[in-house]
Parts: sequence; C-alpha cells; structure tokens
Amino acid sequence: MTLKDDIMTGFNPANFTVAKAKPLPVVLLLDVSTSMQGNSINQLNAAVKEMIADFARAEKNEIEILVSVITFGAEVLLHTPYTSAKDIEWQDLRVSGATPMGTAFSMAKAMIEDKDVTPSRAYRPTIVLVSDGEPNDSWQQPLRALVNEGRSQKCDRMAMAIGSEASNAVLNEFVSGTENKVFTAQDASQIQEFFKFVTMSVTTRTNSQNANVVPKPEEVEQLVEQEQNKQLVESEDEFI
Repeated sequence: MTLKDDIMTGFNPANFTVAKAKPLPVVLLLDVSTSMQGNSINQLNAAVKEMIADFARAEKNEIEILVSVITFGAEVLLHTPYTSAKDIEWQDLRVSGATPMGTAFSMAKAMIEDKDVTPSRAYRPTIVLVSDGEPNDSWQQPLRALVNEGRSQKCDRMAMAIGSEASNAVLNEFVSGTENKVFTAQDASQIQEFFKFVTMSVTTRTNSQNANVVPKPEEVEQLVEQEQNKQLVESEDEFI
C-alpha cells in the first residue's frame, strides 16, 4: 500500500493492535485428602503461594504464565481455572476425604485437550502432581491416557511424594517419558524445596529463546543452587 492509498483509507485504530502475550500453562494436581492435614497442607499452601508470586515476577510482555489448580480429596475440584499468575488471589486449600487421583487425571486431560481452554498457541504445558497417598479410585486408564495419548503426552510432568505412604508406582508412571524423577519429601518441610525446583524450571523458560524447550533437571538444580547462594550472600551483606 502506498502513502497515498494509506491516506485515502483514513485512520483505523484496529491497525494498531499489540500482540497478545503467549500463554505458558502450569497445571497443579494437589492432594487435599485428610492425611494431608496439619503441617503438610500448611507447607503446601505456603509453597504454592510463593511459587505464584515468583511466576508473577517472571511474566513478560510476550509470555504469560497461566496457573490452574485441581484438588482431589472429598471431591475433585477446579480450585483455580487458568489465571495469569499476576492476577491470582490465592485461597488456601483445606483437607477432606480420600484420594480420587484418577478423576483428577481425567480432569487435567480434558483441560489440556480442549483447545478453547488450553489454546494451540500456548507453549508446552507443565503438569505438577503432589500426593501423600494411594489413589482410592480407578486411576490406571486415566493416567495412561494422560501420559500416552493426545496433546497431554507432550506436557512436561513433575511429581512429589510426601512421606512413606505415597504411591511411588503411580508417581513414577506419571513422570514416565520425561527426564524428571519423582521428588520424595520425607516430611512436609521439603515441600517448599520441590516447588522451588518447579518455579525455576518454568521461569527459566520465560528467558529462553524457545519457551517450548524444557530445561534438564540437572540444569534446574544448578540454577536453584545459584539462587540460594545469591540469597545467602545478600542476607550476609545485610547483616554486615
């Protein structure tokens, strides 16, 4: 179009749109069964809240970290639909019921497969599973569909087992096909450590030339260690 043509067509504000940020989805599957009561649920709430705050700080004009939370206990609930990290007002989780993990897998699968919910333009999603027990519903088929079929098989997946009662067989199958290993927390105090790893894995992608590339676990561990050392030095400087 020439300058003359442009002048002839007149001013159209629709020609001056700004490109929308591309979403990077993170789906949390969180066990809120009664066995999580006490320190476990308190530590989980604190760790997720801190992770969301870190995500909000890492968001860029071109990348938006969308967080969704599915809880499973007395029932399976969409606690938080996809929401930009900077817009989340965290509501603490409460414990109740058993461990219907299979239904949670089915809900996550449906979210990922629905292109109106998880759009095709989104970056590769991350799914995070946290549990301290065995599923009490039918989980084999929903998990295998999540891991092996459709769009969901391309997701990065991370898992944490809390305590000795968690089902490592289920969690190991959940992370199969990824380079991640199940993180085992002997007690609730290690929940925050796992979520620091999740946070760094996701936020590193916002600084990458290709946010679809998931960093290797050993790279993430090094970055977490560097961040901890940096915080230690800063705290020592404040003391001096």
